[in-house]
Amino acid sequence: MKTIAFFNNKGGVGKTSLVYHLAWMYADLGLSVIAADLDPQANLTTMFLDEESLEALWPQEAPRRTVLGPLLPLLEGEGGIGDPQLTDVGGIGLLAGDLKLSEFEDELSQQWPNCLTGRARPFRVIAAFHQILSHAGRMRSADIALVDVGPNLGAINRAALIAADHVAIPLAPDLFSLQGLQNLGPRLRDWRKGWDERLKQRPEKMDLPSGRMQPLGYVVLQHAVRLDRPVQAYARWMKRIPGVYREAVLGEAGSPQTTLTIDQDPHCLATLKNYRSLMPLAQEARKPMFFLKPADGAIGGHAQAAQACYRDFRTLAQEIARRAGVSLP
Repeated sequence: MKTIAFFNNKGGVGKTSLVYHLAWMYADLGLSVIAADLDPQANLTTMFLDEESLEALWPQEAPRRTVLGPLLPLLEGEGGIGDPQLTDVGGIGLLAGDLKLSEFEDELSQQWPNCLTGRARPFRVIAAFHQILSHAGRMRSADIALVDVGPNLGAINRAALIAADHVAIPLAPDLFSLQGLQNLGPRLRDWRKGWDERLKQRPEKMDLPSGRMQPLGYVVLQHAVRLDRPVQAYARWMKRIPGVYREAVLGEAGSPQTTLTIDQDPHCLATLKNYRSLMPLAQEARKPMFFLKPADGAIGGHAQAAQACYRDFRTLAQEIARRAGVSLP
């Protein structure tokens, strides 16, 4: 199983919707898919499940069938990781998020420096997401796990990224997204280097992730043009993305290829159109935009847009799979 995290420390770029739609697309293409919600805001989970299902997942007293459930024995000092419980949604194995996951942040922060002592518990804590995802993958015989994380550079995201084989970066063509990219790239390299240093102190025979978090590329999510943000502004930020990505994420400062356009840049996975007319219909029908039918209100131009949306996401899914080494049926 390949684990791919979708990460940008700038919120509001459409990251969670991207993960949601790719999970459905990979399932449609015949893969066994895990969608893992490691964002304490649990937005991916709320896209998959209705309110009644969410209430059952997040009870006040009973054991929680979320990502937090298998972490509780570790947090309470009662041993290692418990068995993950996945929620099946249309054949997709959802590792549901939990608003209480934020309680794990302090423990992850405290145990990060303690890994340098070589003791086992700090490594069990930092590698907890890796263990949960690996176990979930074996349970489902999964081909791919798509991981949604929050828009920040905290300890939860560090552990989530360490558990990932690859990282895909969703971007919007605006100043804030590019500034977020400039922060994200160096932090990824710091996390990778820090984990390499800790692996030298690893206890023997402990299953730990390599922490490669190899960048797959970026996806540009185009937003609707607003009167206060004209087309020229979008074009200006689009032009800057290839160079900023190479310098910030790949560490290729001064690369002669930083003048490439989006269309020429091999690191651009896709430029996705804004299907703003489809999203309200998809939310009401609780299904991906590209699965909307006439009964859902997708008629005329909406039906054509849904078909175009399917083609766009299928092309993106195929490209991500190719770069990650995932074979499609």
